[in-house]
Amino acid sequence: MYEYIRGTIEYTGPEYVVIENNGIGYQVLTPNPYVFSSKKGIQTIIYTYQHVREDIIALYGFPTMEEKLMFRKLIGVSGIGPKGALAILAFGEPTQVIRAIENEDEKFLVKFPGVGKKTARQMILDLKGKLHDVLADEGTNTPVENMKITSSNNDMSEALEEAMLALSALGYSDRELKRIAPKLQDKELTTDQYIKQSLQMLMT
Repeated sequence: MYEYIRGTIEYTGPEYVVIENNGIGYQVLTPNPYVFSSKKGIQTIIYTYQHVREDIIALYGFPTMEEKLMFRKLIGVSGIGPKGALAILAFGEPTQVIRAIENEDEKFLVKFPGVGKKTARQMILDLKGKLHDVLADEGTNTPVENMKITSSNNDMSEALEEAMLALSALGYSDRELKRIAPKLQDKELTTDQYIKQSLQMLMT
């Protein structure tokens, strides 16, 4: 199993990034690919988890070890697969998810795509009191910092469109995205920042 890959980011898309190491480009599925946008062409580290099933072998990656540990905890819950875990982690605040689990806040948890009341209850039953090792790693790895862009309105529209595509790939519905998109159109943000603000709106 791969613990991490150190290499250069060569491609960023709505669902994955490609990181090159020694002439090999690894396709890595990640909660928010655009968090790596400012690192394109620059050497960086992605903490990875290899997921193997009968019909698929996939590599998942995260900017911090904390997120990787949380991903492993989430996919151990009945009813949550890798895609569902990515949608939860895309929210970008593992501590808020952990707090919701510890406080048995089902209303917060069911706002994630694919998480109904039964799955939210299962998350609480399986994970409450068992996430101390995730919290212990908080802050040990510095997430990739966002790079503020200063470009044209066309670039901003493109960034917002990329954010909507990434959220759609995570499982958010067209209805949900159409509700929040108009509220973001006048902002000048990076794709990563659009995604984070969108998730904050979707979770309220």
